Amino acid sequence: MGARLTRSDFQWVYTDEPHTTRRKEMLQKYPQIKQLMGHDWRIAIQVVVTVLIQITMAILVRDLPWKFVWLLTYIISGTLNHSLSISFHEIGHNLAFGNHRPIANRILGYIANLPLCIPSSVTFKKYHIDHHKFQGDDMLDPDLPTYFEAWLFQSRIGKVVYIAAQPLLYSVRPLLRVPKPVTLLEVINLVIELAFDATIMYFLGRKSFVYLFFGTALGLGLHPISGHFLSEHYIFVDGFETYSYYGPFNYITYNVGYHNEHHDFPNIPGYLLPKLKKIAPDYYDNLPCHHSWIKVIFDFIFDPKLGPKARIRRSMRSDALKANNAIDLKSKSKVNEVLHDNFDNNNNNTHLSKEERKLLHKKKSSGKSNEVSSLEVTNGDHSKME
Repeated sequence: MGARLTRSDFQWVYTDEPHTTRRKEMLQKYPQIKQLMGHDWRIAIQVVVTVLIQITMAILVRDLPWKFVWLLTYIISGTLNHSLSISFHEIGHNLAFGNHRPIANRILGYIANLPLCIPSSVTFKKYHIDHHKFQGDDMLDPDLPTYFEAWLFQSRIGKVVYIAAQPLLYSVRPLLRVPKPVTLLEVINLVIELAFDATIMYFLGRKSFVYLFFGTALGLGLHPISGHFLSEHYIFVDGFETYSYYGPFNYITYNVGYHNEHHDFPNIPGYLLPKLKKIAPDYYDNLPCHHSWIKVIFDFIFDPKLGPKARIRRSMRSDALKANNAIDLKSKSKVNEVLHDNFDNNNNNTHLSKEERKLLHKKKSSGKSNEVSSLEVTNGDHSKME
């Protein structure tokens, strides 16, 4: 089975995530950073071009021998579908058309989702916002591996399976941790995707569908670009929680590698994150970073210190909510009723999304008391992105 993971547990800390403090310091020192905030129409162009390439390729592979279909599926479809899945990240932050055009952002998300064959753009947005607000929180961060994953995937072979299974694990984790109700937008996403899948099968056949569907399954699994799943928050250097990647794959992945920069300023489009790094080199040049996602995957598999447990966990926020009976582990659905309208006692709610501010205002108007007033969660001006 190979060398097993030497970590006996996750790395528990009792401090908040580093990005909120750094964000405040940087804005005071470099106020010109605000000029980078907004949206970037180039995201939409890259998405549409990629989707058109994938549909064209689906047409071209329908008459090819199976061996070439599978080869092109892994190399081309895997790369392009993974790129499209990362576009969900930009679109989910409303960075394509801005906060005042939410419908345009959602439509672009539906378009980007088409070649992936699995409805996911809306669901990604719904859960990803919690990763920013509750980074590393034991219960509330949907990006953290579960304890079952940490137990199951400890050996080298286990870690290979862990990487290959990322599409499944990444989808199931949020549903197990803090599930949220299905929304109308998700139903629309499902209907559109099923209609597209049926169209591909009916007019182009099995090979074309295999090219697209397994482009997602393989491309988000054991594939070079999947190094970004591991490079972002797994502990490669003790004491550091978030890492950036500065390598060539950034050109086709919306600069998702600039991950420290993104968590510091989620409302700056990926295309502009290199400019952020140039404005504030004193904040980024000395941080540990990656230059190869392939090396990240290799190190993750063969370094016994790396594995699913190589993540920082904290429980301050979820513990505070549980202590005030705001959430019940046996009834996780209750989390969503109070989680986002109970955590701020200050009048400064600029970090809340539009929906959250409405919930908070509604709760105050109804005369209900704020029982978790001591808990403050910031997410980097997400009010500008929702």
